[in-house]
Amino acid sequence: MKIATFNVNSINARLPRILEWFDKAKPDVAVLQEIKCVDEKFPTAEFEDRGYNVHVHGQKTYNGVALLSKFPFEEAKKGLPGDEADDHARYIEALITPAGAKPVRVIGVYAPNGNPAPGPKFDYKLKWLKRLKKHVAELLPLEEAMVIAGDYNVIPQAEDVYDPKAWAEDALFRPESRAAFREILNLGLTDAIRQIHPRKTLYTFWDYQAGAWEKDHGLRIDHLLLSPQAADRLKDAGVDRSVRGRAGADAKPSDHVPVWVELA
Repeated sequence: MKIATFNVNSINARLPRILEWFDKAKPDVAVLQEIKCVDEKFPTAEFEDRGYNVHVHGQKTYNGVALLSKFPFEEAKKGLPGDEADDHARYIEALITPAGAKPVRVIGVYAPNGNPAPGPKFDYKLKWLKRLKKHVAELLPLEEAMVIAGDYNVIPQAEDVYDPKAWAEDALFRPESRAAFREILNLGLTDAIRQIHPRKTLYTFWDYQAGAWEKDHGLRIDHLLLSPQAADRLKDAGVDRSVRGRAGADAKPSDHVPVWVELA
C-alpha cells in the first residue's frame, strides 16, 4: 500500500504536472496540500477517472487539503479539533480499508508557516501543532495503523536544510517549532523517511527564488509520521525529487515534491 503526500501549490495551476506524477507513481492513497481552491473547483473528475475516491477540504485562494484513495473512505473528517474559530482548511482525515487488509487511518496536514517570527502567525503555528499533538494522542489508543502525512512547515534537524545558520531565525527552524515537532514524534511515532534513510540528504522543497533548485538549496519539511502499528508494516519510503525539475509550457512544477511510504 503506497501512501504519498504532495504540497501541490495550487492544484489547478499545476494540474498537468500533478497528473503526470500520479500516472507514473500510482499511489494507492495521496494527501495533497495547498490546493488553493474551494471544494467545487477541485478537479475531481480527473482523479475519479483514475480510480480515486475524492475527499476535499478547500479554501478560496489559500490553504486547502485533499485526500485521494483507491479504496473507500470511512469516518471521513475535515478540520483539526480544538478551536472552533479556526477556519483555515489545513486538516483532513479518513479511515481507509484496502480489500483483504486491516484499515489504515490517513491524516493529511498542512501546518502553518509561522513567519514572521516571533509574532501572531508564529503563535498560531505553535498552537496549531499543539492541537495536532493532542488529537494524535487521542487517536493512538485505538491501536490502528495511522499515517500523519503532509507539509509540517518544520525543518526537524540541521541535516534537513542546506544552510542551518541562514535559517536559524526562520519559523520553520526556530527551536520552538522543532520542539513542537519532536513532541509529536515522541508520542511514539516514526519518521518514515529517516527510518529508511537515516543519514541521506533528502530535501522536499526548493523555493522558486534565487535559483534554489539549481543550487540544491532545499529543505525537508514534508513528512510522513507512522503509528507503531503502521511502522511495523513499513517496507520503504522515499522522495520523488525529479518532479521538481519537470517544467512544461502548460504548467511549472510545485516548489515541493511528493514524499511516499510503502506499507505491507
